[in-house]
Amino acid sequence: MTTTTDNGLRILDGGQLRLLRSIDAAFLRLGQTWNAPEFRFPFLIRCQDLDTFDYFDNFPHLGLAATRLDPRRLGALLADAPRPLDRIPAEVMEPTALALPSAACYAVYLDLAGSGLSADGVTRTTLGTCFRNEDHYDGLQRLHGFSMREIVFIGPEDGAKQHLLRAKDAVAALCAELGLDVRLEVATDPFFDKNSGKAKMQRLFPVKEEFVVNGLAIGSVNYHRNFFGERCSIRAGDDTAHTSCLAFGLERWVHTLTEHFGSTEAALSAMEALG
Repeated sequence: MTTTTDNGLRILDGGQLRLLRSIDAAFLRLGQTWNAPEFRFPFLIRCQDLDTFDYFDNFPHLGLAATRLDPRRLGALLADAPRPLDRIPAEVMEPTALALPSAACYAVYLDLAGSGLSADGVTRTTLGTCFRNEDHYDGLQRLHGFSMREIVFIGPEDGAKQHLLRAKDAVAALCAELGLDVRLEVATDPFFDKNSGKAKMQRLFPVKEEFVVNGLAIGSVNYHRNFFGERCSIRAGDDTAHTSCLAFGLERWVHTLTEHFGSTEAALSAMEALG
């Protein structure tokens, strides 16, 4: 049984955790099939790196920062404040250079900043803990902090587009094996200003499509053209790198499969049968 601990915070019990790991193992096998080595990146990200991506302009509603508390001011607060504290006021917080990422792929691009890749490009995968300041939360369907598996391609334009196609085929095949009725829906991408030339191109070639089951997006494919390649000075051969990624919200998969199969145990058995 999933237990609520706070707004947007949930606990996974042992069965749910085993299911989550089994789901992630299936996605990791996809990455291995595509020769994507696995990386583990820091939980935090520098504010200046996010600003390089215009993150605070495009996602001001999602932003969460990791800040240090000033011990002296905190001590003065604790001496007078009712206990236990339900909020820490801004006046005891120091300015911070670190933020909590809302997607796992940013770290991949930053790690390759300034790189010259082969003309074929590279594929990488990572499992990140991501955070979003949502306007509401809903069990495992919408969390304050959640697990995101991404398989990211960085390289030539054709390679990035091929990664999207094989990703969509792979997810469709996986959902068919599990008996999930999945739809691919076009979503908006705020990295591109609605009046920009890139935004007009987006209408011809969508940059974000979501895998939707019973109204819930459980994953997505994302194509950002050469946006991250330009911002991070990544080249593939003689050209600026293009990037595309396949992303999964693991807790949403736990929710979806549990609902579909009727129990965590039945969902786990279905996932293990795939292995």
